[in-house]
Amino acid sequence: MTLILILLVGGIIGWLASILMRTDAQQGIFLNIVVGVIGALIAGVVITPLIGGAPITSGAFDIMSLFASFLGAVILLAIVNLFRRGSIR
Repeated sequence: MTLILILLVGGIIGWLASILMRTDAQQGIFLNIVVGVIGALIAGVVITPLIGGAPITSGAFDIMSLFASFLGAVILLAIVNLFRRGSIR
């Protein structure tokens, strides 16, 4: 059940991050899920220890962990845009 929630929340977070970074037209639902889940992993390693809380990959779905996962997804898309286009956008 937790895996399904992680995929669902990861898809929504990846979709919101792609809208913010203006890459929504290039991605489908599968890439939104991938960006959201990898963003949550980045947040669990980098962002969550700085701001406190637990990552969504551990099953915590509070506001702090969702915000950290969103920031992780935005960071991931910024890195991808940097290598793909040469600018963050």
